[in-house]
Amino acid sequence: MLKTSSLLFASLLLVSGAVAQPVSKLPESKLNRSELEAQMRFLAADELQGRRTGEPGNMVAARYIAEQFRALGLKPVSGQSDYFQKIPFLKARPATYASLQIGGMDSLKLGRHFVVISGPQSDIKAETVYIGYGLTDGADGYNGRNVRGKLVVAQVGSPDATTNRGLLAASEQKRKLAAEKGAVGLVELYTSGTYPWPIVTRSFQGEQLSLASSTDVPTLLHIWVDNGKNQLASLKDASQTVSIRTSGREQRIVEAVNVAGVIEGTDPKLKNEYVLLSAHFDHVGVGKQGGQPYTAADSIFNGARDNAFGTVALLASAKALQAQRPKRSILFLALTGEELGLLGSRYYAEHPLVPLKQTVFNLNSDGAGYNDTTIVSVIGLNRTGAKTEIETASKAFGLGVFADPAPEQNLFDRSDNVNFAVKGIPAPTFSAGFKTFDADLFKYYHQAADNPDTIDYGYLLKFCKAFAYTARLIADKPTRPQWVAGDKYEAAAKALYGTN
Repeated sequence: MLKTSSLLFASLLLVSGAVAQPVSKLPESKLNRSELEAQMRFLAADELQGRRTGEPGNMVAARYIAEQFRALGLKPVSGQSDYFQKIPFLKARPATYASLQIGGMDSLKLGRHFVVISGPQSDIKAETVYIGYGLTDGADGYNGRNVRGKLVVAQVGSPDATTNRGLLAASEQKRKLAAEKGAVGLVELYTSGTYPWPIVTRSFQGEQLSLASSTDVPTLLHIWVDNGKNQLASLKDASQTVSIRTSGREQRIVEAVNVAGVIEGTDPKLKNEYVLLSAHFDHVGVGKQGGQPYTAADSIFNGARDNAFGTVALLASAKALQAQRPKRSILFLALTGEELGLLGSRYYAEHPLVPLKQTVFNLNSDGAGYNDTTIVSVIGLNRTGAKTEIETASKAFGLGVFADPAPEQNLFDRSDNVNFAVKGIPAPTFSAGFKTFDADLFKYYHQAADNPDTIDYGYLLKFCKAFAYTARLIADKPTRPQWVAGDKYEAAAKALYGTN
């Protein structure tokens, strides 16, 4: 077996006019462990209070990343005055009280029977109109009925909505339509088997952040009612008189940011193509916000592995690639809101700072942690056209590559990369080494114990070097990476880039 030092000299990179250069001479080989450790210890420090989106600690992390970009000489994206992509979020606190009575039935109980999704303090007594899914004016919706002053009742979600995100997206659409038609409230009958009712209750009885569709706080009362056994069938059959009293959900717009910086490529033609490097910098916060057990002695969910680890790799890559620029341009994107449902990347994909058609690849870094420091784990390794570059770069720093760990977890579609993949951009996730979800991972994953003192900094250094070198090889690749034939995102790529 070749030693790591031998591999460094054996692996060559073609740069700047096809001049061969040993990897050991590249800036990524000279990354400094102490500097990376300092970045980790800042980003995952107690003072940042778990970097929860919408909280001050999250903005401190964003400012730190932006100033690192500035110090390295990265430029804001063209058209931007600074490194921040501002994102409006809607912050909602749970209702403190609510009662709901249908005709002469006993009052339903908040939490046990229904939850308040959104809306202000209300005292409503109105007739109901059942509108199917309530997403159209057709026969499966309003069907021409006048609902002004009425309480509209709809089936939750849509025929195609099977995920939590899909259910909420459908709810948002029907709430807007109901408000436009002059309804006084919207009640959705929850019968989805995907998420048991206790999970729904727990979710909406806590604080929530979601992407704000506008700068307006929703003013229509919106409720989900548990109809798992069709016990509320009478709401579908005929008009009922329904009374609702509630404190509503306290809601306000808060602002968070993605952080974006650019390195211009050296090739006159290829510099118009961008390799997007991404990592989310948010985590889950403090105490009850974290959603897992904590103690008075340690209630801060520092998120060292998830995902200060990937954020440090992003900063390390910015330093290495700025010191010796590759042929393609590089867009560095630190994302917020991942822990809320991939919201920062979703917002960017819908509001890109660089046209998506010019974004030829996304190398994302995220993970639950590591239990094997001899490898990196790459979700989508064999799907996204950069297998050779990833394996070459990792091997150069003594790391093996393990493809698609824990397949039962469907990890490809659970990190920020998926929001770029659905647009057609090849987008694997480069993760710290693991093969299965085991006790070593769960000891730290979303736990208060995941703090900087528990990190293997020798492994972090190797990981960052491999990530940066991978990015360089992809950015210097003569042809852009492509989805493998038949991949479920291949059609989106053809629509985005055109057929080649």
